[in-house]
Amino acid sequence: MKKILIAGWLLLSAVLTYAQATISPAKPQSHLIIITGATIHIGNGQVISNGYIAFDKGKITAIGEGAAPNTSRAEIINATGKQVYPGFICPVTTLGLIEVEEGARGTEDNSETGTLNPNVRSIVAYNTDSKVIPTVRSNGILLAQPTPDGGILSGQSSVVQLDAWNWEDAAYKTDIALHLTWPVIRTGGRRRPPAAAGAGQETPEETKQKALDGIENLFTQAKAYSEIQPAVINLRFEAMKGLFTGTKKLFINADGAREIIEAVNFAKKLGMQAVIVGGKESYLVTNILKQNNVPVIIRETQTLPARDEDDVYLPYKLPKILQDAGVLYGLTGIGFWRQRNLPFEAGQAVSYGLTKEQALSMITMNNAKILGIDKTTGTLETGKDANLFISGGDALDMITLDVQAAFIQGRNINLDNLHKELYKKYVDKYGLKAE
Repeated sequence: MKKILIAGWLLLSAVLTYAQATISPAKPQSHLIIITGATIHIGNGQVISNGYIAFDKGKITAIGEGAAPNTSRAEIINATGKQVYPGFICPVTTLGLIEVEEGARGTEDNSETGTLNPNVRSIVAYNTDSKVIPTVRSNGILLAQPTPDGGILSGQSSVVQLDAWNWEDAAYKTDIALHLTWPVIRTGGRRRPPAAAGAGQETPEETKQKALDGIENLFTQAKAYSEIQPAVINLRFEAMKGLFTGTKKLFINADGAREIIEAVNFAKKLGMQAVIVGGKESYLVTNILKQNNVPVIIRETQTLPARDEDDVYLPYKLPKILQDAGVLYGLTGIGFWRQRNLPFEAGQAVSYGLTKEQALSMITMNNAKILGIDKTTGTLETGKDANLFISGGDALDMITLDVQAAFIQGRNINLDNLHKELYKKYVDKYGLKAE
């Protein structure tokens, strides 16, 4: 027993040591900062050449072309020849909830037991000391939506800013959505028909219908609960109230056209605001999405199509298809560490129809609109939070992206990360010249 306790303590110590942060969050902005001479990408399609942007106390105070009107007692950052962008926003991610993806359960806190957990709050499990977070924001991603997964109704998500001491400091907008995985008929593989059920077994159709009945029952009860003054508080139903009052959205994981239609009709029936996550076959139902004002968060562009008969380049073209159809769309990525590739996933769509500014809007303004934070961030406009960064080149190009300074609510954040530390370590070891 003593040996077991000692081994357990050593393992815990190793985990705690690994989780310790080496980078302290930035202090609040204490003086006026003006960036001058830059090409400024507003995020809504507009671009200002040779422009300036001023911010103070965390808010953008002025933006325009040419010389800044008032530079007295301001810190001037000369960004001539450089690009200024709004901070990228990554929705539907497990960033800060998972530290090691495979084989280390103690570093995973993204799901709960059970299938229906509307009262789960991912924000309280968000780890601000994650080693992954600095690697992500070094590519311009300054806000994210840590999201629970697992089961059918996984729980609630919040938006966080990626430079904080703890989850309370990180919280940007809390409990904005619940996450539902729409049931599908599981098959034996691509293009294979479902296997026939044996004696006493459910068919795939029966399994799906059973799950749908459970969802229908839970949401119907929750809606009825929201319309009364209950004598006894039900935590699960309390968490779902916002779906029926308009303060929360229902993010529904659905890829197939059939499942998307079912999900849209379900949300419409109960008066909920729906967001489709994934949406691989959303191009087949753009008319339904537009008519019902349902946005789509594309899970990634650098992937294969859902069906063998589809154009192999369809995932790259999907943003353009949704753009032309008038459907609001955003973009996320798979996993947590891969979120650093978000700008490159957006840039991939430029070669398949989007303009660069439309691709930029996909991961700034559009994502902000879908998350309900567009009044405070997503574009560089007077009165909004100063969430922005300076790049030495095109931020959607993995070759030229060079984040030289980044600001979250006006705070000049530290851009060091574990990858940079390792690079410097081995440059020194082998006497190489750092690039």
